[in-house]
Amino acid sequence: MVKIRLRRMGAKKAPFYRIVVADSRYPRDGRFIEELGTYNPLTSPAEIKVDAERAQAWIKTGAQPTETVKALLKKAGAI
Repeated sequence: MVKIRLRRMGAKKAPFYRIVVADSRYPRDGRFIEELGTYNPLTSPAEIKVDAERAQAWIKTGAQPTETVKALLKKAGAI
C-alpha cells in the first residue's frame, strides 16, 4: 500500500519533516517515491509547505495519508 507520511530529518532534538509518498513496507526514513513538501514544527507558527496538486493526485490514485499528514494537508488547504 502507498502512504503519504512524514520523514524525519534534522538534528537531535531539532526535528524537521518532509512529507513523502512511500510504500508502507519501507522504513520511516528510508526509500520513498516522491517528496510533496516540508513541515517545520519548531517555528512559530509551524511552517507547512505542500504541493497541493501532487498531493491530491496521489490521494486520487489511492495513496493513504497518515492521520498527522491528513491534519497537515487540511491546515495547508490541500484537501
